[in-house]
Amino acid sequence: MPHSASSDTGHSTSAPHTKQPTLTFRLGAWGAAIPLVFFVVWAIATSILGLSSEIGLVMGALFGLTLGLFFCTSRWEDYANGLFDGLTQPIGVVAIVAWFYAGMFAQVLQVGGLVEGLVWLGSISDMTGGWFVGLTFLLAAIFSTAVGTGYGTTVAFCTLMYPAGIVVGSDPTFLFAAILSGAIFGDNLAPVSDTTIVSATTQGADVPGVVRSRFKYSIMAAVPAMALFVIFGSGGQSGVADPSAVQAMQQATNPLGLVMLIPFALVLILALRGQHLLTSLTWGILTAIPVMLIAGTGEFSQIIAFDANADGVMTGALVRGVEGYVNMGILILLIVGAAHLMTLGGTMDHVTRLLMRWIKNSIRRAELAIWGIVALLNSAITINTAAEIAAAPFVRELGTRYRIHRYRRANMLDAVTSALGYIFPWGAPVLLGWSTIQSMQSTYDWLPAVAPTAVFPFVFQGWFLVIIMLLAAITGWGLTFEDDDGNEVKERPAQ
Repeated sequence: MPHSASSDTGHSTSAPHTKQPTLTFRLGAWGAAIPLVFFVVWAIATSILGLSSEIGLVMGALFGLTLGLFFCTSRWEDYANGLFDGLTQPIGVVAIVAWFYAGMFAQVLQVGGLVEGLVWLGSISDMTGGWFVGLTFLLAAIFSTAVGTGYGTTVAFCTLMYPAGIVVGSDPTFLFAAILSGAIFGDNLAPVSDTTIVSATTQGADVPGVVRSRFKYSIMAAVPAMALFVIFGSGGQSGVADPSAVQAMQQATNPLGLVMLIPFALVLILALRGQHLLTSLTWGILTAIPVMLIAGTGEFSQIIAFDANADGVMTGALVRGVEGYVNMGILILLIVGAAHLMTLGGTMDHVTRLLMRWIKNSIRRAELAIWGIVALLNSAITINTAAEIAAAPFVRELGTRYRIHRYRRANMLDAVTSALGYIFPWGAPVLLGWSTIQSMQSTYDWLPAVAPTAVFPFVFQGWFLVIIMLLAAITGWGLTFEDDDGNEVKERPAQ
């Protein structure tokens, strides 16, 4: 189907910029990679030491860019101008603005009680054991697809659905794995997910088209994952909770919260029908607020309010939605700038030439190289969005050389990123869920904790998604190319 070369905002991500002088570095082309290499090493080191944070990653990127100055043998003014030219590329700005709108929409849905509504749906299902684990996976997938935040899904469902599942005899390890798997599903597929937005914008693709093209991969992983959770999810002991604890959980549910599925469905329909992502999200926010107020699941002061005693004066869901992405917005700008320096210094061409010696003219090897780069960075960097941002320039450069379509590149980038970020025991969302369950033990002393090392083999959605994309790279399933006009074609155009 025809596809414009412009990005989701209507601006071309390949728009021409002021031509900068070619930069020269100590260590040759590898010297231009110093800023990004330093950032990756910094991210890995802080992850291993348990010190990883978003602002810490921003500082690592700044330190790397500063270090790059001392390796640059061109005029420092040229280095600075090259960096600023990279910062002004649409790739980063598109992602930041999309994140802000997606964050506001997600926060409004949460304030409106969507998670409480989904938990109520689970509480009346009369499902026990493995069936409840399967239901938890399904509801977590719906919620994460609606709000686009796997981290938020992990916290919300570990707080509410995890204790409920233990009460009805679900196995703790598989229950935790089901929550993480549901978070993966939405993080990978949701139009408003940060990883979806990054994968699309960095590859010059439109978000609705990317979502449509990746549905087959997501659902192919979800079906067997769902079956395995139902089969193996039993094993907990029912009746471990006292009646007061069960009553407290029931009070945390509200069926009226399900009305927030209306704005979620609206955004999904508009986005998949080809509406601009910001248009879809704006209508979603404008619909969600009156729906919430009419249903009585929240108050307008929870959306936005002025508080002279608060640090930021303004508070509420809209403010939190923007605040949640400020640090990541700064980070993506800095990483895009570092990647541009690599282009100016010849690193991208050098790395691509080295890979092409192995790849030669094999599309299979090109896709395996893309899969490997993304998997390697996501195995090392605990915050998956940061890993995706770091991998994106290599995916774009290599994929463009072999005329691989931008949808395919975005799908390979995002699927592996979303999956591995929720699998490894050192991953931020796994540790987040583990710490949430531990904190819940102060409320429910009978609640069993699950170690991150125990859960990672059973995060079925993640493992299946990684394997499916590896098989897709090997077999060419779903592979499409771009012609000279940016149209999607089945056969690889002549070089």
